[in-house]
Amino acid sequence: MKGRTALITAGGTVLVAAGLVIAVPNLVHAGHPHHAESRALASTISATHPAPQATAPGTPAAGSGAAPSSRFNLADWELQLPTGPQGDPTTISPTALTGGYTHDDYFYLNPAGQMTFWAPENGVHTPHSQYGRSELRQMNPDGSLAEWKVTENHTLSATVAVPDVTKRVCVGQVHLGTGGPSTKVVTELFYDADGQITLGVAKSPDGGQTMYPLGNVALGQSWTYSITVDNHRLRVSVNGTETSYPIPASFDRYNVYFKAGSYNQSSSDSATNGARVGFSALSLT
Repeated sequence: MKGRTALITAGGTVLVAAGLVIAVPNLVHAGHPHHAESRALASTISATHPAPQATAPGTPAAGSGAAPSSRFNLADWELQLPTGPQGDPTTISPTALTGGYTHDDYFYLNPAGQMTFWAPENGVHTPHSQYGRSELRQMNPDGSLAEWKVTENHTLSATVAVPDVTKRVCVGQVHLGTGGPSTKVVTELFYDADGQITLGVAKSPDGGQTMYPLGNVALGQSWTYSITVDNHRLRVSVNGTETSYPIPASFDRYNVYFKAGSYNQSSSDSATNGARVGFSALSLT
C-alpha cells in the first residue's frame, strides 16, 4: 500500500504517481466475521465541488448516473449496507465496487460527484451494534481483511459533508479486529445535527470513551479530517487543526483497521430519519 498514490479528478482524469491497480470483476456476497466493522489505494478526488444542498430526511439526492468507482478507486474497500437479514447485513466486495456497483438509496454519486452513503434509523445492523450503516471497511489488495497494529503508522484522510443527520453520525473510525474478544473501537469521529464535530477515544478495549470537541461546521458544508495511528498515538486533524492522544497499551494485542462512511448513531422504525454523508475525497496512506 505505502508508496502507491493515485489522483482521480472529478472529470475522471487519472494521474499516476507510483502505480495504480484497478480490479474489474463483479461479485456481491453476504457478510463474514468482522464484516461489520476496506484497504484502498491512496486515492483522492481533488476538485472544487459545491456543498450539497440539504434534502428532506430520507430523500435521496438525484444521482449523477455514474458509479462511485468512476471517481474513486475502491479496489481495497468493502461496503456494508443497512440491508439483508437482521444481524447479518449485506456486504459488497471490492471486486463488485470496482466493477461499478451503486445503490440508488444507500451508495451512489450525487450530482456534485460526491460518494454518498445513506443509513436510515431502521437499517439492518450487526449483532454488536444497534445502529445501521452504509460504510466502507478497509481491505487488502487480495480481498482479505486488512489489519495492522497500533505500533505502526497508518492514516485515513477525507473531505466530507453531512447534509442530513437526525442526531449523530460516525464518519470515520479505527476499529478493533482480531487478537482478542472485543469488537469495539480505538476511536470514532462524530458529526452531530447541530454541526458539532467530536472525537471519541476509547479508554480500553472493554469500552468507554473520552469525548473531545474538535470544531463546528454547518450542516451540508464540506470539511476535512485525517486520523493517524502512529506508534501508540492518535493524531487527528479537522480542517487543518491537529490534536494528539495516547493509545493505551491494552490495545497492543489487537489488530485494527479503518472504516469510513455513514455509521448512523440513532435507531427507530423510521426509514426516513437517518444520516447521509458525502465524500469528495478519501485516501489511505
